[in-house]
Amino acid sequence: MADLVLGISAYYHDSAAALVNGGTVVAAAQEERFTRRRHDPSFPAQAVSYCLREAGASLKDVTAVAYYEDPALKFRRVLSSYAGAAPFAFPGFRDTLPDWLRWKRRTDRTVRRELAALGLGPVPDVVCRRHHESHAASAFYPSPYESAAVLCIDGVGEWATTTLWHGRGDRLEPLAELRFPHSLGMLYSAFTYFCGFKVDSGEYKLMGLAPYGTPRYADLIRERLIDLKPDGSFRLDMRYFEYLRGQVMTGRGFEELFGGPRRRPEGALTEREFDLAASVQQVTEEAVVLLARNAQRRTGETRLCLAGGVALNCVANGKIIRDEIFDGVWVQPAAGDAGGALGAALAVAMESGAERTHLGSGRDAMSGALLGPAYRDEEIRAYLDEAGVPYTALDQDALAARTATELARGKVVGWFQDRMEFGPRALGARSILGDPRDTDMQSAMNQKIKFRESFRPFAPAVLDTDAQDYFELKQESPYMLVVADVAAAQRLPVPDSAGDARGLDRLKVHRSTVPAVTHVDMSARVQTVSPEANPAFHRLLTAFKAETGCPVLVNTSFNVRGEPIVRSPREAYTCFMRTRIDVLVLGGFLLLKEDQPEWAENGDWRDEIPLD
Repeated sequence: MADLVLGISAYYHDSAAALVNGGTVVAAAQEERFTRRRHDPSFPAQAVSYCLREAGASLKDVTAVAYYEDPALKFRRVLSSYAGAAPFAFPGFRDTLPDWLRWKRRTDRTVRRELAALGLGPVPDVVCRRHHESHAASAFYPSPYESAAVLCIDGVGEWATTTLWHGRGDRLEPLAELRFPHSLGMLYSAFTYFCGFKVDSGEYKLMGLAPYGTPRYADLIRERLIDLKPDGSFRLDMRYFEYLRGQVMTGRGFEELFGGPRRRPEGALTEREFDLAASVQQVTEEAVVLLARNAQRRTGETRLCLAGGVALNCVANGKIIRDEIFDGVWVQPAAGDAGGALGAALAVAMESGAERTHLGSGRDAMSGALLGPAYRDEEIRAYLDEAGVPYTALDQDALAARTATELARGKVVGWFQDRMEFGPRALGARSILGDPRDTDMQSAMNQKIKFRESFRPFAPAVLDTDAQDYFELKQESPYMLVVADVAAAQRLPVPDSAGDARGLDRLKVHRSTVPAVTHVDMSARVQTVSPEANPAFHRLLTAFKAETGCPVLVNTSFNVRGEPIVRSPREAYTCFMRTRIDVLVLGGFLLLKEDQPEWAENGDWRDEIPLD
């Protein structure tokens, strides 16, 4: 175990731990899955313990601990930003400076103390990598490419907001950088905030809202907010943004530009929010495509790797692929800050002589992103017996066939199998599944199971061999990070009257043979499923195809709004009983809702989960 490197991201949002053995990813998990606090920024104590336990190791077996950013450099940026915005930034400066002086500027020492407090052995050296280096390493080293252009786009790390790298073999060469406060991630977050969603949480909602609107503000954004150059570089007009002052994203200038105050959180959505979302999404896609074209010109590569929070914008990713700028695009499934833990660990491992042993296999090194905890059937049975709940034990083939039958009957299934996913997407290990042919499935799952906004789209999981029959997809998409249009053969004639539908009324129009996963612009966020990456999920999709002729399932994360994805059988059962999920499959066991004992809790559990 002499080659183990532990990576850690923490103290901003989505803290995580990852463990690598040479160039092999052993385990990775976000702390939120253990603490049940969405986007938990705290030190990932439980995630660290899990990663070491998965490897059968302790800290004495770890050669180095890699922290995902440089706190000293970040502190200098924070000071410089506040100084540049003085005197208006004083409230933010006053509120944040004590923590920076007390511990944040030497986060490596804090990490060392936290690790020592775990009592898992002597703490090895803690080294700090730069934020965008961690992103770039997470994108390139696990990718299936020997060489590639690497593009990282996010809000901000230390100073960098956008970086271009050239990855070759076991080395990453930095080529170009854009710096704070000019940030594509911050631009998108400003509109997220202005439309009433939470920053660093609700950006995916804004992306889902965009197809309901018309990009009538796009020209105004280009004229007043962002100066976008042909090579993808850009500058923001900071007179319209407030984030340099440290309190909010937008203020009076933004309100005057876009016709009134920001939408209140949970307030009614109007045509303005639909159109703002469509507009910033269009401009973001333009910027990302220009950056990708520049990356191809600068490196001469035919492959692209992506990471950073903006790489979770799967519509922009799909645009890069549709425009055929590269022959292949690979996106790190944990593209946000959680993935920085993995990238930091891999960066240190590669410097120490690790090898990318997966190259030549045609597959990446992420094991389908199934890098979290698993539960054996013996553990699941013990929990079920202790809880006194009825279940049916089935072998693999019988389980897939029975579950497929229940899905074909219109039942909603909670699906809990194997190792938990790393990253924000449920990929068939901790998923809620439904029949995509059901015209009522999208609204039912949103409102009666997820308890979330009705406009939110659901993603299709499809057998990799059938993907192109259903979606205009030019490459595989195993991590649900690419949007593609529904194939022409699956589209239905849209009534002339549908052209008059506006806003959320567009949800009522059925556009394809798989309406539950077809967004209002005829697109879908596709997950392709192979037998190598996820055998159990592939087996279920195969059984559903045999039952119905359809190789597609609705796949959404196993949680309710505001809650992290479930990790354990107990959490899965609780979610099952709190919602209108009809069937729960835990490992080799199938549970029917009508067979379960009455569920009772003190108070309303929804009061315990803050809205996202």
